[in-house]
Amino acid sequence: MIESGRSNDVAWGNQLGYILLPFHLAMHNDPLAYVRKAKMTVDRKKSSLEAIFTCKTSEVFVKMFGLKAGAFTFRRMFANTTISFSNLVGPTEKIELCGHPVVFIAPSVYGVPQALIVHYQSYNNTIKIVLSV
Repeated sequence: MIESGRSNDVAWGNQLGYILLPFHLAMHNDPLAYVRKAKMTVDRKKSSLEAIFTCKTSEVFVKMFGLKAGAFTFRRMFANTTISFSNLVGPTEKIELCGHPVVFIAPSVYGVPQALIVHYQSYNNTIKIVLSV
């Protein structure tokens, strides 16, 4: 168990950073050329500090301008995206809720403007993929 106090460096609460990726609709002679180009872009962005930078920038923005301005900016950014991915790490061993074993965890969200949302949830060393269309 993690003990609360100033001696540990554990970040509590939700931390949200994001990476914006271009999604080009075009005709290609080689269909895999688009996949190769997209993979190269994703690999480059994953190794960058974009997710950490957006998280810290959002925190500073909310502290400077308040929660209302931060929520407006966050909603505006997500209203202009087509697809979102969510990766949630769950427990590694089986858990129980009120004495009943939990067999399946399926996270989802409601009221977001994306056309497609993909959730990856790990639980008991298995990964479940939940699609929200």
